[in-house]
Amino acid sequence: MHTPNPNLTTRFLSPLDVSEIVLHNGMAATLQGMADCIRYDFLRWQSFDKSARLASHSALGVIELMPIADERTYTFKYVNGHPGNATQGLPTVMAFGVLADVATGFPLLVSELTLTTALRTAATSALAARVLARPDSKVMALIGNGAQSEFQALAFHHLLGIEEIRAFDIDPQATVKLLRNLQQRPDASPLRLIRCGSIREAVRGADIVSTITADKTNAAIVTVDMLEPGMHINAVGGDCPGKTEIHPDVLRAARVFVEFEPQTRIEGDLQQLPADFAVTELWRVLQGCAPGRQDAHEVTVFDSVGFAMEDFSALRYLQAQAQKLHLGDPLALMVQLTDPRDLYQLVRARVLPADAKEAFDSVKVAA
Repeated sequence: MHTPNPNLTTRFLSPLDVSEIVLHNGMAATLQGMADCIRYDFLRWQSFDKSARLASHSALGVIELMPIADERTYTFKYVNGHPGNATQGLPTVMAFGVLADVATGFPLLVSELTLTTALRTAATSALAARVLARPDSKVMALIGNGAQSEFQALAFHHLLGIEEIRAFDIDPQATVKLLRNLQQRPDASPLRLIRCGSIREAVRGADIVSTITADKTNAAIVTVDMLEPGMHINAVGGDCPGKTEIHPDVLRAARVFVEFEPQTRIEGDLQQLPADFAVTELWRVLQGCAPGRQDAHEVTVFDSVGFAMEDFSALRYLQAQAQKLHLGDPLALMVQLTDPRDLYQLVRARVLPADAKEAFDSVKVAA
């Protein structure tokens, strides 16, 4: 017989718990902390058992599983992408994740990852831009002003020093929402916010162009005639087969960087080009194995589709912050057994005490 191990508990973090981490630490510190975790894991890229995510596509969207592990920790994220969800009162992207102990397989953390995905995506974008954008970049065009847009704007403001956001969305109300949310933040008060009437207007004069559109279509919202010397393109929205944002001639005119090449060739804007088109994985730049931006005139593209290691890093960050701030609740997710080899004990009929059995039998007779 065994006593269940009280030290093995699963902690559950709700969306309110994650928002409490952001509110307690501040947006800038949260984004920086998450970027630091992501950078640390990119620097030990070879330590991970990596694979492209598993996707189940439908006419209305996609549902994906994103697993990854190192020698101590296993994580996965469940995430969807359904552009029409707003009509049903649901977010386009919803996600949760698990962090487990490799040695036992026990899940130590179950967390919301909807808010967290927006944070880690913005942190990853800023991390890449540190080595790919011009150091003097001050102006960013933000094309697509949905749920991810505020986080991108704040990450580039706090982590890269962007001073001006030039915003455009085909839905004018999305831009109104973005500008309102940023105007209400004291930490974003230095930002100049400009509402633009077209993609071309937003891109003109921008040092960095971030594309974060949601429609699952082969679009080309940034074309080669919009490019300016030294521009960096942070392409976030092309993240599944049949969904692109950047014209292939833009990729041909630039140096292209990716997270995990086997995945990006299937899902990113890179899917439009032949398999031998040269790209550089971001970890190689961060480790110093390959150059990032080489001069002030070069055009660079970060074809970012989102990779499981970023969620691994984000879950590590959440676990540490939850422990520090005493957030989250114990979740009775895994079975606790007195005899770990006797699962049947959970459904075995319980033996009633003698007096209870007599009372039960008398009730039966009376009936």
